[in-house]
Amino acid sequence: MTADVVVVGDALIDELRDERGVREFVGGAALNVAVGLSRLGHSAALIAMVGEDADGARVRTYLSTFGVTLIATPSPLGTARAISERINGEPTYIFNNASKNRSIVFGSAERDAILSARAVVVSCMALDDPAQVMGLRAALDGSDADLFIDPNPRAGMMRDRDEFVRGFEALIARARLVKVGDDDTELLYNSRVEPVRGWLRERGVPVVVSTLGRDGARIDTEDVAVERGIAHMPGAVVDTMGAGDAVLSAMVSWTLTATQPVDWAAGLERAMDVAAATVRHEGALLQIPAQPGESYDRIET
Repeated sequence: MTADVVVVGDALIDELRDERGVREFVGGAALNVAVGLSRLGHSAALIAMVGEDADGARVRTYLSTFGVTLIATPSPLGTARAISERINGEPTYIFNNASKNRSIVFGSAERDAILSARAVVVSCMALDDPAQVMGLRAALDGSDADLFIDPNPRAGMMRDRDEFVRGFEALIARARLVKVGDDDTELLYNSRVEPVRGWLRERGVPVVVSTLGRDGARIDTEDVAVERGIAHMPGAVVDTMGAGDAVLSAMVSWTLTATQPVDWAAGLERAMDVAAATVRHEGALLQIPAQPGESYDRIET
């Protein structure tokens, strides 16, 4: 099957623990983006490491439910799992050995999918593994696909920060759009997001999307520098876990479907609406905002 968009990165089980008990969700940043793009109307494939175990079966069923094709690298350590403790404050994360040793093999199936795709999205890939970065770069050779990158580093999964930065920087020259968050730049560069987004533009990245948590997001291009605050919607914020992935999914979708010249300000506003709808539900599944006069229940969110 040929997919319009191929997403490369992680797939895992999110185990949430808080005052209400323990709940599990199929997740992973790359998986969230692939499913989000499918929900936004794109044919999507996910290249990720998935084990032949019960958790892996859950991942496969979930992706199949949302029409996402999985191209899986086998995992001898089983499927990745992230345990999130959300008791009395900010969440803390514990990752199993499969998460810490995540790996993707770029074989013929992976290369063929990338060559036939219109867009390739990289999110939460092990960029601190030079072999995987080299494999991805080789797979992109000869491809006309737009490349979208969200480094999405995780302190508990990253083995070598300097190598991760080198891997990230080895890819950005090829990118159409790079998304970075303030937590990403703090972890990778010990810096606020503002100078990093400026540096990315100086390095020739055409579109830089920077997310700022409670302060919203910003988009920078050659012609546009615009900020949007968090969108206001009915209902309480329930779970912010999928906000960044929702923004990336919406911006990729906007880039692929917008008429020329692209209205980036409208695209960012749409992305913030999608993120606002997503955080009003537990888990990271992208939610599509209701249209005026339409209830959330009617669109089965």
